[in-house]
Amino acid sequence: MLELDSINASYDFLQVLWDVSLTVREDEFVALIGPNGAGKTTTLRTIAGLLKPSAGHIKYRGQQIQGLLPHEIHRLGISFVSETMNLFPSMSVYENLLLGAYTVPDKKAKLRSLDFVFELFPRLHERRNQMAGTLSGGERKMLALGRGLMSSPSLLLVDEPSLGLAPMLTASVFEALQTLHAKGMTILLVEQNVNSTLRITNRGYVLEHGRIVMQGPSAELKSNSYVQKAYLGV
Repeated sequence: MLELDSINASYDFLQVLWDVSLTVREDEFVALIGPNGAGKTTTLRTIAGLLKPSAGHIKYRGQQIQGLLPHEIHRLGISFVSETMNLFPSMSVYENLLLGAYTVPDKKAKLRSLDFVFELFPRLHERRNQMAGTLSGGERKMLALGRGLMSSPSLLLVDEPSLGLAPMLTASVFEALQTLHAKGMTILLVEQNVNSTLRITNRGYVLEHGRIVMQGPSAELKSNSYVQKAYLGV
């Protein structure tokens, strides 16, 4: 479904990604883990078109997308849920969700997506008329994920969904991601909670200093001595 081939990316004169190659197959749940500053978020931003790679190719379902604008990539079926969430605090939960479906012309499809999001996150249904800026941290994460689902994407890019959340809320977010995957959603997840991430994903990549240094089935990565020492505190 998604292929990155030798991607280099920079912010001005600072190169962040060095020959990054990875794949995400249809219906997979793939993890991208690594320390802070490794380039994980930059990888997602580059896939989503928010940052143009300086070298390499990105293919989505066989089509090269590295030259497309973010809204064009979004229309192809890729939805990016940013760590910063980018919610509109003075708009209601309902209005924020509808903005996630701005590329969907079919009103019935929007309503189906809305029902799906409210089924996945009942709390959002309870808060649908509440201003987004008054939600708790966990509710804002739910809203960001829900808005990312409103366009019925084929591939969901999720950046640090548990950042700043209490353990109980973190568990709820991971449970929602597992539910999405069980329903057929393909997901590429960037997350600092390595133990939980490798528990729920199929495969993983380890990114350090802008380079992929390790990859494999999540269970194998979780039992790898280097990963245990560097990321799991074992």
